[in-house]
Amino acid sequence: MKRNSDKPIKITEVCLRDGSHTVAHQFTEEQVRSVTRSLDEAGMHYVEVSHGDGLGGSTLQYGRSLVDEMRLIEAAIEEARQSKIAVLLLPGIGTIHELRQVSQIGAKLVRVATHVTEADVSAQHIHMARDLGMETVGFLMMAHSAPVEKLVEQAKLMESYGAEAVYVTDSAGALLPHEVRERIKALRQSLDIEIGFHAHNNLSLAVANTLTAIEEGATRIDGSTRCLGAGAGNTQTEVLLAVMNRLGLDVGIDIFKMMDLAEHVVGPLLPRAQEITTNSLILGYAGVYSSFLLHAERAAERFGLDPREILIELGRRKVIGGQEDMIIDVAAEIARQKKEGVLS
Repeated sequence: MKRNSDKPIKITEVCLRDGSHTVAHQFTEEQVRSVTRSLDEAGMHYVEVSHGDGLGGSTLQYGRSLVDEMRLIEAAIEEARQSKIAVLLLPGIGTIHELRQVSQIGAKLVRVATHVTEADVSAQHIHMARDLGMETVGFLMMAHSAPVEKLVEQAKLMESYGAEAVYVTDSAGALLPHEVRERIKALRQSLDIEIGFHAHNNLSLAVANTLTAIEEGATRIDGSTRCLGAGAGNTQTEVLLAVMNRLGLDVGIDIFKMMDLAEHVVGPLLPRAQEITTNSLILGYAGVYSSFLLHAERAAERFGLDPREILIELGRRKVIGGQEDMIIDVAAEIARQKKEGVLS
């Protein structure tokens, strides 16, 4: 496989963060310990642990965690011998207080995430993370929803604040391979730091899109064991590693141990198979934030609607992460319009 970078590829496993959405943020401490221990034994580079919506996300709006996330992060750190524990922080949800706390606990990497057009809100958190000595990465979410030029502009802001890498984050699983290629290529030509890619599998393109990103020079790659992540899940880690190995890309992670982890440790945690259902397909088709899936399904049940009606309208309104309260509003409005005969 020809790559447009000679830097080593670093994998971040996100099943204990992105997968939190799938289990409605109900991970137990023992589950986190078991998964982290197995990932560490396999040689995983980074393991991300936090509420699905990042530090401070355990709220009524986003969903209450079963166990305090700081305890889960601390448990993961206690289990990791070689893997580094990472966290996600969305400014406005997570604060400097939580950032200091996870640094003191021993988290090594923080990904500061904003909407693709709102990188300016990350400055304080990126500066602070660097001051704390943490590895610091920018995470531009819903990357499909902005022109390439805007993506580059926002990535350069994060670079100027001190980010050591910037991710193209396909939060909706809506990007097509050629769109991934042009975005990664544009960032590679415009930045002096590493480029990352985070995929969702709502259009069954996560592995293909990730390989495209690697070809174009992305060196920070996310995966989720057994596809345990929001929507239809992320790039399936053990599958990606097997394909990469076939292509001659050995990143030092034991594939057999990852397969065993997927089958015997993560598999039993899944509340349902991570397949591309009608509703997760609509996420990618309509360009809707993947973590909205369970919220939309619950709202549909409450108001007697088809979840697709809600998701399509959310996509039309270009609702973004952090606007979960809009899901109920949209569902209520659709139900009212149907009752009044405005919609059929």
